[in-house]
Amino acid sequence: MWVHTFFFVILLVVVSGARRDVASSDTVYTFPDEFKLGAATASYQIEGAWDENGKGPNIWDTLTHEHPDYVVDGATGDIADDSYHLYKEDVKILKELGAQVYRFSISWARVLPEGHDNIVNQDGIDYYNNLINELLANGIEPMVTMYHWDLPQALQDLGGWPNLVLAKYSENYARVLFKNFGDRVKLWLTFNEPLTFMDGYASEIGMAPSINTPGIGDYLAAHTVIHAHARIYHLYDQEFRAEQGGKVGISLNINWCEPATNSAEDRASCENYQQFNLGLYAHPIFTEEGDYPAVLKDRVSRNSADEGYTDSRLPQFTAEEVEYIRGTHDFLGINFYTALLGKSGVEGYEPSRYRDSGVILTQDAAWPISASSWLKVVPWGFRKELNWIKNEYNNPPVFITENGFSDYGGLNDTGRVHYYTEHLKEMLKAIHEDGVNVIGYTAWSLMDNFEWLRGYSEKFGIYAVDFEDPARPRIPKESAKVLAEIMNTRKIPERFRD
Repeated sequence: MWVHTFFFVILLVVVSGARRDVASSDTVYTFPDEFKLGAATASYQIEGAWDENGKGPNIWDTLTHEHPDYVVDGATGDIADDSYHLYKEDVKILKELGAQVYRFSISWARVLPEGHDNIVNQDGIDYYNNLINELLANGIEPMVTMYHWDLPQALQDLGGWPNLVLAKYSENYARVLFKNFGDRVKLWLTFNEPLTFMDGYASEIGMAPSINTPGIGDYLAAHTVIHAHARIYHLYDQEFRAEQGGKVGISLNINWCEPATNSAEDRASCENYQQFNLGLYAHPIFTEEGDYPAVLKDRVSRNSADEGYTDSRLPQFTAEEVEYIRGTHDFLGINFYTALLGKSGVEGYEPSRYRDSGVILTQDAAWPISASSWLKVVPWGFRKELNWIKNEYNNPPVFITENGFSDYGGLNDTGRVHYYTEHLKEMLKAIHEDGVNVIGYTAWSLMDNFEWLRGYSEKFGIYAVDFEDPARPRIPKESAKVLAEIMNTRKIPERFRD
């Protein structure tokens, strides 16, 4: 009798084990209960109405109007998707998609036309109030980015982000937003991709405002932005958090750097890349010791001395500033698109941040391409990057604020479907198998829009927009249908799991 009992117990263990394996396999492709799914846009890229109802000019208005030769086809964001007038259409397609959250940005110059808080444009306040209320009425949570690259021109005339006084002006701007929208907005991002917009001070022909001071102006801009972020966070803590109960983060962009070889030198070069790109902003805010990464300070200081500078081109934080900035986060926003190969070496203009970093970057010709020269499809790099962040910053809550794929248009966007499903699978593996604390994801982008210097030549939207039609109709692509299925079932469909 005991023999039968023994084999029965063994059978139960085997069967239950198999069931657990099946359940765990299904769990890997399922989003956690509290995980938020949605889509993202940015004010200059979609709103249009560039000079309507009291809005002041911003640096992208100036660049596209004064230097149309910088942008493909001389395009501008003057009308773009006309979301200023069609915001209800945007909410309608978000509802159709099943989005829980919509990440959008506020145009600083639409709210404060001169950049300063002494003149508040009520029409701008009304526009964002209407959008926020429409979202909430449709069960969609607003996630607001305070700054997505469109600095009021009046503040650029004072020197722009290299001028440290902008940290105080940013705090004043944030106060206006908290006062007017904080009763309903509970997810705030202070800045989007400062790593990208700081390059507006590192090239004569590039991101607005296109000022050619590489290795100097860009570091000054970064220093101001970090100060500004900390001031905004402390402002929320001191004046608004108790009553409004929201969360404040910052959205940083990073590509995965895979060592070109397994040599110690190439591995170190990729670590340099992480610290010079993500660490430049994240280390002062998210690490226990704060301040800039040691390798960043050391390399820039040494290079500056070799170039004949008396002081490092990288500004320094005082001990008091390090303490003030450290820990100013409730979550970390991450924009991830692609991966790079890193090799030890030095190249680039002298001076420049790229040269300072001590890494030579390439991409594998075998990696699948997109319409953007820089964007290769490398989903496994996403999981590796998330694990790097977990280990480097003590596993903070991470919200994926951008992730997307470019093509040249068309509704049957199979490349984009592949991109999203493969990246989401890698992200879910990072959550369920690696224990990475990812709490949300907004796809870039809700709809085709003005893609900065690429104009309308590259498409990132899951909804197509006909820019030749004054009505700017939003038309779902295949990727929108797949993402709608994912958002509504909260799982990766079985047909995409292999």
